[in-house]
Amino acid sequence: MNEEAILRVNKLKKEFGGLVAVKDVSFEIKSGEFVGLIGPNGCGKSTTFNCISGLLNQTSGEIEAFGTDISQMRPDQIQKLGFTRTFQHTRLWRQMTVIENLMVPPRRQYSPNVLKSLFMPSSRPNEKTRLSNAYDALDQLEVPHMAHNLASELSGGQSKLVDIGRSLMGEPQLLLLDEPVAGVAGPLAMKIFNNLRRIVDETGISVLIIEHNMDFILRQGVDRIIVMNEGEVLMVGTPDEVKNNREVIEAYLGE
Repeated sequence: MNEEAILRVNKLKKEFGGLVAVKDVSFEIKSGEFVGLIGPNGCGKSTTFNCISGLLNQTSGEIEAFGTDISQMRPDQIQKLGFTRTFQHTRLWRQMTVIENLMVPPRRQYSPNVLKSLFMPSSRPNEKTRLSNAYDALDQLEVPHMAHNLASELSGGQSKLVDIGRSLMGEPQLLLLDEPVAGVAGPLAMKIFNNLRRIVDETGISVLIIEHNMDFILRQGVDRIIVMNEGEVLMVGTPDEVKNNREVIEAYLGE
């Protein structure tokens, strides 16, 4: 694992009116890391993601990608730096095939010229390369057999896989995944995590993943876990350190 920090969040704060949703959140993600972000519902995980990906402007604090301040950038500008995210609820084009869905940029991360790129083939450079990358993404996720299925035919878990595949299309350096196994059956959820672990190991990209189920993520081979509670970072550590931390147990499990 490279020791270079590709994402640095420093004293991030986000207020909604008089409500402080995120307070003094600081952490780093290094190149080639698989990191979990956990905490009870409403603790600020998704708000933190929304600030990092440009969907929300933070109230104060700093967010840097490769040493560059990204606080005022649009989501598509942040994506061009190598950051791509998914959302809790997938929104695939239901009457398009899986491979066609992979050819469309992830939602909310379009450039201003997305309609031109979709409907004017001459404006899409290297389309054969992009198609090849789409098949490669399905191979990485071990679902090449789904390439020509309609999105409407997919289960919830399969849709999550396609959404992750679409996020891989931009050759990201950091994947921000918002509860990619929420509502997914156990065996498929484990397959998703195993594939992500393998992709991190084989490609050197980084993954920051929100997961609500602490017991599940502790068993899934992440390198480090960031624990949030009531809008703040409670601790950052290895799965073993998190599992044995009394403050985490009290805050997260109420014990």
